[in-house]
Amino acid sequence: MFSAYNAVLFSFLVALIATVGSLFFSEIALYEPGKLCWLQRIFMYPLAIILGIALYKKIDRAYSFILPLSFIGFLIALYHYGLQVYNAFKPIENSCSAVSGASCATTQISFIFGFVTIPFMALSAFLLIIVFMNLKKISEQRNI
Repeated sequence: MFSAYNAVLFSFLVALIATVGSLFFSEIALYEPGKLCWLQRIFMYPLAIILGIALYKKIDRAYSFILPLSFIGFLIALYHYGLQVYNAFKPIENSCSAVSGASCATTQISFIFGFVTIPFMALSAFLLIIVFMNLKKISEQRNI
């Protein structure tokens, strides 16, 4: 059975892998993160820390501050993925890079399986955390 503890554990693992993965892409693979990548990092990195603390201290209502961060990060990642895949939102495309003239609409890694890009991985991570935290919330509400 899926427990509230497992929800926090799985969410922590997802956030930790996403954080380490983003650091790998920028620091080891030397992909330059754009503005939208930085915004996604702003919402993902604290999740790894907060979820680690919530896991260690067994904080019951961790979802109340994890869900808002996850949802905002999800929306940014969704926007970024739409920009890459569907070449939507043309006016923002040229002004996306944090440092150089690189565009957020370009993919720095080739599409894996035809659709997986770095923003898609972030989108998936945020979505998984949202699902796990909602499962935790539901499980706690049933036990009250």
